[in-house]
Amino acid sequence: MTPRTPGGAYGATTPAPCVLTANGAYAARLARNGDSLFPERWTLDGPEPYAVPLPGNQPEEPGTEVQPMADGRVLIRRATDGRHAFSLLYPTGPGTGELPLGAVECPDDGVELRLLPPAPCGERAYALAVGPWTTTVWLVAGGAFGPEYVAEIPGRCSGGVWLDRTGRMLALDREVGGRTKAVVVDLERGGEVSPLLQISADSDDRLLLADPDSGLLLISSDAASPGEARLGWGVVGSMLPVRFPEALRLPGLALTPFAIQPGQVLLPEACAVALRIDGPFGAWVGVWRPMERRLHQLAAPEGWLTGSGVWTPDGVLRLPYTTAAEPCGVAPLTAPAVGSPAATTETETAAATSTAEDAAPSSLRHPGEATPYGATPCARPVPLQQAPLGRLVTK
Repeated sequence: MTPRTPGGAYGATTPAPCVLTANGAYAARLARNGDSLFPERWTLDGPEPYAVPLPGNQPEEPGTEVQPMADGRVLIRRATDGRHAFSLLYPTGPGTGELPLGAVECPDDGVELRLLPPAPCGERAYALAVGPWTTTVWLVAGGAFGPEYVAEIPGRCSGGVWLDRTGRMLALDREVGGRTKAVVVDLERGGEVSPLLQISADSDDRLLLADPDSGLLLISSDAASPGEARLGWGVVGSMLPVRFPEALRLPGLALTPFAIQPGQVLLPEACAVALRIDGPFGAWVGVWRPMERRLHQLAAPEGWLTGSGVWTPDGVLRLPYTTAAEPCGVAPLTAPAVGSPAATTETETAAATSTAEDAAPSSLRHPGEATPYGATPCARPVPLQQAPLGRLVTK
């Protein structure tokens, strides 16, 4: 785990204790019973949320990962002596059923393997094996024959953000030559890599969050303040530079975005963004919109599974929590009403994007346009300054 330090945005943060499917229907976590850990699935799309314990034959080890699937099963990754075993867990009356999926061998001590965030389709799951010089993407659930090799990417990669609704376009933060830049991996074209963020030649540019509907991107970069990572935002297809709002710069506090309001097609600046705010006295919730240019700070519910939550399209933020009185709960927070953008003033720092020589030439297709090789239509992200879809930007 990477510890948080106050004052900026980060490419790698402490994982949330609860993982939700992309549509928010299910969640999974490692629950505690005394000193023992066991998987637990939450069902969130019914009239009332409820939890189902999925204990195995023995307690789980710290570092075990769980991830919910769209059909209600829970993927689990267990690591033992350089071997990462994957299984699907499901309730069977009073017990727990387990379907072994196979394992990925990582005998080299320098290789770290972890699950990527849930794929938008919910039917597949991927893992990232990071070595000293290369990074490998594995399909660990949803394949035909157990874990399947998908792609190998030069460089050490971190992060992991899905850019479309089909689970084809994956953004990773790749470190090469001492600099970290966000790149896009096309999982349907043999892991073809293309650049995504290239704000300046000497900056570290990471992608933290993305919304496929509006194209809104939340990034971390030190381009605007060398030596200080700051939160910024941009839009896929925008001809405008990435901006770094002063509202997202709180000295002594750490801000980490964890959810973007979906369904705001053609309205990226109206999307509500939920942020985890960490300070000396705990964690709470921030809500921010690009068009409003102010940060609303809200108290988190008691027992919040910190850093986890999902927006509904109509602007309700659902935060899972657990207390002694209510072991499985979801607190709805309604996004503050949008104020007049003209009534709020702030100074924004705009970092100029790099020249065409700094990034591979490419183009961006509208989500409705046909894609080659009979693939599912989707936007092909590229460096923001090269994207021709100015019509997707709210001026």
